[in-house]
Amino acid sequence: QSSKREWKPLEDRSCTDIPWLLLFILFCIGMGFICGFSVATGAAARLVSGYDSYGNICGQKNAKLEAIPNSGMDHTHRKYVFFLDPCNLDLINRKIKSVALCVAACPRQELKTLSDVQKFAEINGSALCSYSLKPSEYTTSSKAPVLCPKLPVPASAPIPFFHRCAPVNISCYAKFAEALITFVSDNSVLHRLISGVMTSKEIILGLCLLSLVLSMILMVIIRYISRILVWILTILVILGSLGGTGVLWWLYAKQRKSPKEAVIPEQLQIAEDNLRALLIYAIAATVFTVILFLIMLVMRKRVALTIALFHVAGKVFIHLPLLVFQPFWTFFALVLFWVYWIMTLLFLGTTGSAVQNDQGFVEFRVSGPLQYMWWYHVVGLIWISEFILACQQMTVAGAVVTYYFTRDKRNLPFAPILASVNRLIRYHLGTVAKGSFIITLVKIPRMILMYIHSQLKGKENACARCVLKSCICCLWCLEKCLNYLNQNAYTATAINSTNFCTSAKDAFVILVENALRVAAINTVGDFMLFLGKVLIVCSTGLAGIMLLNYQQDYTVWVLPLIIVCLFAFLVAHCFLSIYEMVVDVLFLCFAIDTKYNDGSPGREFYMDKVLMEFVENSRKAMKEAGKGGVADARELKPMVGGDEEVASLQEFHFHFLSLSLFTDCTSSGEAFVTCITQDVLLFLFVCLPITWMAEFLSQLRPPSVKVS
Repeated sequence: QSSKREWKPLEDRSCTDIPWLLLFILFCIGMGFICGFSVATGAAARLVSGYDSYGNICGQKNAKLEAIPNSGMDHTHRKYVFFLDPCNLDLINRKIKSVALCVAACPRQELKTLSDVQKFAEINGSALCSYSLKPSEYTTSSKAPVLCPKLPVPASAPIPFFHRCAPVNISCYAKFAEALITFVSDNSVLHRLISGVMTSKEIILGLCLLSLVLSMILMVIIRYISRILVWILTILVILGSLGGTGVLWWLYAKQRKSPKEAVIPEQLQIAEDNLRALLIYAIAATVFTVILFLIMLVMRKRVALTIALFHVAGKVFIHLPLLVFQPFWTFFALVLFWVYWIMTLLFLGTTGSAVQNDQGFVEFRVSGPLQYMWWYHVVGLIWISEFILACQQMTVAGAVVTYYFTRDKRNLPFAPILASVNRLIRYHLGTVAKGSFIITLVKIPRMILMYIHSQLKGKENACARCVLKSCICCLWCLEKCLNYLNQNAYTATAINSTNFCTSAKDAFVILVENALRVAAINTVGDFMLFLGKVLIVCSTGLAGIMLLNYQQDYTVWVLPLIIVCLFAFLVAHCFLSIYEMVVDVLFLCFAIDTKYNDGSPGREFYMDKVLMEFVENSRKAMKEAGKGGVADARELKPMVGGDEEVASLQEFHFHFLSLSLFTDCTSSGEAFVTCITQDVLLFLFVCLPITWMAEFLSQLRPPSVKVS
């Protein structure tokens, strides 16, 4: 059993979860087969060179398609696809609703009349009307308005590498842009937004680099001011909660004392509803403030561990500087895979056999079992993306574990991060594949339910909508929990070289035994890092406002500022998430270290001096409190287990459900149905399983070892 088995950090290395590695390799071979099939069936040529509405690929000689007119034409000198009405977009099916022809050249200037179209064909040898109409008939034939492009023909240019004539003026796609950007009401606004981005591209690039530098500086600062920063944030949160609660009660009292005679009868009901709402908000804020204060009171001594871990995490980045660049390699790998996935998706969109649609034009469709390749391809997107992210987690965990369990830091490998990558590739790819597959199994149903919810929007009843939202919420919570457990399982694998299930079980037992420590680190620590992200975004946004305000080449700089702020948040999230990951790995290593070592000869601690001081301070507090001092002794003891604690947990869940039902009763109508359903599901699928798991672990856990 994991609780009795001795942990031997970094001593034995062996391959883990080999069957899952083989399964992942077979899955990747299937992804390669889809790409090869789409290229081999001619989809690559149709994608790159383009094809007309009759199935002819531009720029080459084509074979005749049975029962399809105008097919089998020689387009060797017609290398570009031209749409008769390029601005007619089908937003639902995401394609252009227009006849497509192969032409020799794209019209670089606007053609206002059929005479201009005819003149363009005579000079450039590029016929822009249907194949059945000769250039000399453009101005004389009665069919010309139907068979020729819609006037005026916008100026266009070929898209690089894809040989499609695209209008130069982006106002052609105003409707499509409005569907994506709801605040754009006219073409001039869209044009000014795009011109603002193009004009300020140097400023945008500079601000993006500024956010990168600020993220690195913040990672250094956190190490030195972590103690002050944690307490400042804790005090600010408590004061903010007290202030918000006081303001709500003040508003409620003020509105209640206001004379009702001054209110007109039509607004009397609205005033009463507002008064009831203020009362509910004030009560909820009071309950939240009391719970928050109690949590802070219980965890005040465990904040010291969070501070120590943040301080040690700063040292880790000094000894392992390549950790800072880990987000770049992960992002680069993800971009490469996403580009491959999108290209294969485009290939799949043009592969298959030629089929004539209702308008008499050609579409390419896949029939038989091969039509389900789309689903396989979508699953591959999720699994392989999660696999790449899991490789980052395993790499970081391996490097930090190497740092923690190396007593003499001078004996660290030359590049611990590269040594961790080497161990990952040699031994643990199967474990990463299994962990990422579990996340995929949860993510796919959630995405399917989200798609169903979007399709049924406005059609389903309140109960069905509530059940869908509740299921999506539960799956999202489950995914987050599994992500956290997976990360700790990778750390356990990096320490002991065990398979995924054993590592997950070991990590779960350690986390449950230190539940309050985990809660303190994930609340205080995550809140600190979140405020750090907000600080970087605000600083970059302020610098952007100051710089863009003096840029007079355009009138609208909202879009450049939004781009800069989004990029700043992305950069801050990438860097500070690595910091958060390092803290989580250090905590698991520390928990294992304190569980199996006590500092005596032969069982010396591996931990850093800062963590050692924390342990010594905890021991002193235990001695001062006396041998029976249970409250302070909890800092070095498991946090869950025992009949009394399980009973307290059950009592807490009972009061939680009672309070939730009381709050739900204050609502009415559809809100009551939604709230009561979510609370019951939360109680059944979260609270009860936690209680049962705690009781189960309390029966299995051996007596804790006393730390002398």
